[in-house]
Amino acid sequence: MQQQLFDRQGVAIGVGLRHPHYQDILAAPAPIDFVEVHSENFFGQGSAARSLLLEVSQQYPVSLHSTAMGLGSEHEIPEPYLDSLGQLVEQISPVLLSDHAAFAWSQWRDSPIHAGDLLPLAYNDNNLEIISRNIDRCQQRLGRRLLVENVSAYITPKNSSMSETEFLAAITHKTDCGLLVDLNNIVVNARNLAVEDVDSYAKSWLDEIPADKVGEIHLAGYSAAPSGEIVIDDHAQPVSEEVWLLYAYALKQFGSVPTLIEWDNQLPDWQVLIAEAQKARALANEVLLHDD
Repeated sequence: MQQQLFDRQGVAIGVGLRHPHYQDILAAPAPIDFVEVHSENFFGQGSAARSLLLEVSQQYPVSLHSTAMGLGSEHEIPEPYLDSLGQLVEQISPVLLSDHAAFAWSQWRDSPIHAGDLLPLAYNDNNLEIISRNIDRCQQRLGRRLLVENVSAYITPKNSSMSETEFLAAITHKTDCGLLVDLNNIVVNARNLAVEDVDSYAKSWLDEIPADKVGEIHLAGYSAAPSGEIVIDDHAQPVSEEVWLLYAYALKQFGSVPTLIEWDNQLPDWQVLIAEAQKARALANEVLLHDD
């Protein structure tokens, strides 16, 4: 299935599969090329969720998108977590495997604790070594190349000595991992930084990362916030027009990169989600196949 996903003509388009749509995806074939799930929701061996994912994987290639690995954590990622992820990878054989450039794990009274969120990193040499060490460990343990996603951040950590794009590029050079570029996260961060020209900022961001390392693109929407208030990356709306415009630019920069519609809250009907995927496919075809 992995070769099928990457060898097809045009861009492979997928959707994030969430609980309300489990029966929908099994009821009838959908015009999508892959689905992406949050790995941790399927860790239970022999669980109903694992059985369902195995059934889905017989019909669609599956991408495993982790949200709790905490790749930037100074505290080592616990072995039980990696054991569970490794077992899931072995059973599902995902076409893509990803997590985030964030930290999550620490220690309290000699026991590991998890923050329950994607906490932003300061972009400096120390954190570069930490995240690179964790990525290397995960890639060797899982026998798979990992894609690392840029995050939406609501604070700016102190002690950064490089930009986000410099940090991400350095990670790929040190570990040979790939990048998962979330276009909505770039836009949300620009909004919260009160950037005057969001489009120019986002395009410059894309220009600064190594194009040959981009292995996946996420498209999502966010709920509008009143002027002066923080924008939350809630994935509760259709893909915004500014993200669609940025996607066209990203396609020209990165080529036929697998693309995912990510919608996590206030979920629409299944057919509405599929329509978003079809919109992405139409735009990709227009840009890559018919653009002179």
